[in-house]
Amino acid sequence: MNRAVFLDRDGTLLEDIDYNCKFREQEVFPFSIEALLILRRAGFLLVVTTNQSAVARGICTMEEVKLFHREMQNYLSARKAHLDAFYFSPFHVAGIIPEFSRHDPSRKPAPGMLLQAAVDLEIDLDASFMVGDQAGDILAGKAAGCKTILVLTGKGRETVSALDNLGDKPDFKAENLLQAARLIEANCDKSRRPKKLG
Repeated sequence: MNRAVFLDRDGTLLEDIDYNCKFREQEVFPFSIEALLILRRAGFLLVVTTNQSAVARGICTMEEVKLFHREMQNYLSARKAHLDAFYFSPFHVAGIIPEFSRHDPSRKPAPGMLLQAAVDLEIDLDASFMVGDQAGDILAGKAAGCKTILVLTGKGRETVSALDNLGDKPDFKAENLLQAARLIEANCDKSRRPKKLG
C-alpha cells in the first residue's frame, strides 16, 4: 500500500482566488515547490483534492478546470515537483448547472475524493495526511481516517475559530505548506516508499 499527502489546491498550494478558471492568473506560493520536493523524498504520493463549485455555478467549465490542472502540472513538473493525481468536485447545491447542482459525496467536507483516490492509487489512509486551509479539508481528512494539518495560509486563520466552534481540531497546525511538509517528514517512517504509478 502507498501513503499519500492529500493537498487542497487554493489557499494551500496556490494563492486563494475565488472562482478563477485560469492557472496563469493564479500564483503558486513561493514555498510550494520545496514542500512538494520534501514530501516526495519522504516517500509520499502527492494528490490534489479540491472543491471547484465554479463549475456548478456556471463560472468555469469542466474543461477549463482540467486545463488548469494540466498547466499546473506542467509548471510543477518543470521544477521536479510533479503531482501524482488531481481530483476535483464540481458540485454545489446552490449551482445553476443542473447536472452539478446537488449534494455529492465527492465534495469536501465529505471524504469522497480521498476514498476514491485510495482505491485508484492503493493508498493506506491511516498512514496518510490531509493538508488544507479550510474546515472542509480537515473534516474530510478525519472522515477518511487520515492525519490532518491545517495551514494558516489562504483562509486558514479564520478556519481555526470555525473548527473550534465545531469542536473538531486538526491533528496539527502549520504556518504554511512548507512547515507542514517538514512536520510530516519529521514524523514519518522513512523506510516506506510508494509503488511506482503508471
